Amino acid sequence: MAKASAKPAPSINIGISEKDRAAIAKGLSRLLADTYTLYLTTHNFHWNVTGPMFNTLHLMFMTQYTELWAAVDPVAERIRSLGHPAPGSYAQFSKLASIPDAPATPPKALEMVRILVQGHEAVARTARELFPLADKASDEPTADLLTQRLTVHEQTAWMLRSLLEE
Repeated sequence: MAKASAKPAPSINIGISEKDRAAIAKGLSRLLADTYTLYLTTHNFHWNVTGPMFNTLHLMFMTQYTELWAAVDPVAERIRSLGHPAPGSYAQFSKLASIPDAPATPPKALEMVRILVQGHEAVARTARELFPLADKASDEPTADLLTQRLTVHEQTAWMLRSLLEE
């Protein structure tokens, strides 16, 4: 019986050089790590919020962590579309993320809000840093993904920041 010989996968030829695809995938990996870390922090705060704003924040955090959870897949799949493996472990995320993990002891409700404002702003900065590279490489799908993520993070930061105003 003859063994079937597996042919190698064809090389990627989508009009973006390997060097640019690698650099964009590296930036998207940081965005994925930031998004996942913020998702986990937001979910943690949803579980642990207390005080007079409990109902409002509990529901708001649930809406936010649900959106963040839905966001990780498109980012990871874009990395894969560029021909690179997507990071997917806590160890990888902790090395790639620009935002800290959630505090070990749950903070008070308004401190949770402050931490989430900082997290959303940090994820927006991570996304924005990648724009010039995506633009240079004419990588419209990545630019579109970045635009979508920026819209969500900037709007969420504004809404959370509004809770802190007197």
